[in-house]
Amino acid sequence: MLGVASLGYRLAVQIRNALYDHHLIRAIHVNAHVLSIGNLTTGGTGKTPLVIWLCQMINQKSKIKNQNCRMAVLTRGYKAKDQKPEARSRKPEEGIQNAERRTRNPVDEPSLLARACPGVPVIVNPDRVAGARTAIAQGAQILILDDGFQHRRLARDLDIVAIDATLPFGYGRLLPAGLLREQLTALSRAQAAVITRSDLVQTDQLDQIEQTIRRINPRLIIARSIHAPTAVHLSNDRHLSLADLAGKRVYAFCGIGNPEAFFQTLTKLGTDLMGTKAFDDHHACTAKDIRQICQEAEAAKADLILTTEKNWLSLPACFAAGREPAMFDGRLPAGYLEVRLDLTAGMEDLIQLIVDSGPGNGY
Repeated sequence: MLGVASLGYRLAVQIRNALYDHHLIRAIHVNAHVLSIGNLTTGGTGKTPLVIWLCQMINQKSKIKNQNCRMAVLTRGYKAKDQKPEARSRKPEEGIQNAERRTRNPVDEPSLLARACPGVPVIVNPDRVAGARTAIAQGAQILILDDGFQHRRLARDLDIVAIDATLPFGYGRLLPAGLLREQLTALSRAQAAVITRSDLVQTDQLDQIEQTIRRINPRLIIARSIHAPTAVHLSNDRHLSLADLAGKRVYAFCGIGNPEAFFQTLTKLGTDLMGTKAFDDHHACTAKDIRQICQEAEAAKADLILTTEKNWLSLPACFAAGREPAMFDGRLPAGYLEVRLDLTAGMEDLIQLIVDSGPGNGY
């Protein structure tokens, strides 16, 4: 049944792409340089860390050249409208300009982007063209389009696709039978691919992924990256080093597209996983969820409760002041694992591609 449904989905995607490819529907160009970060599959492929890396890299390059490249990130703000009341934050994250700001709902990726890229406005609007115009009106010269590969309505100067090494091609089938948003041949539209979480699979698997990509687009710049853990942040401004995690009895929970990758990362850090809970991607934890997590962690005799930074930011409490979330009873320390994207191969070629695509003489 899912296979039959995917045939209808495939037809709709093919028709839409054909209309854009033959210019029967024209992409809208704006007066700014547009860089898109996207993927081929649903779920977490590491787009947000890649967006953060891109913003920081451009900022660094522009400082070296004594240029003032004003950037903005455009994101749709997944589920920004329909979060449950229990998940509402008391104050919107500083730096986020949300089309639905009046709802006071947390939007996890925009919150993370605003924290990691201070001074870069994060425009939350499902209409990316309207968001682009808002950013340009505020002086933005460079627009980073988050999750934009399938959003062809806004013309872009560069497409970078994130491919998760642990599940690169979505079981080879389109939605809803598989996880592919569109066929692999769509890679012909891209100029670069970044294979994320490359440390979680064997080298021969990485080589096979690259071979598949190159069969579709031999000209594609391919880089490899890892999600490198940096530290554990607990409430009340407490921290743990990665060395402190070794031997810790951890209960882990998350609501991301690839929860097993998070749990696998904790295991590689030497933790003893006493229990795990995986929610749907973008799940907004309720008081009931947190109480259950605490009960299960205590029953498993865990020393620590950990989640991802994205999920920590969307918990039903204000963390700006470092307060203990009201949902946690305080008997077990709770916090999140901080990670950053590190490029381990192909970085020079990728950076050169991005710089050469820049306006004028590049960044």
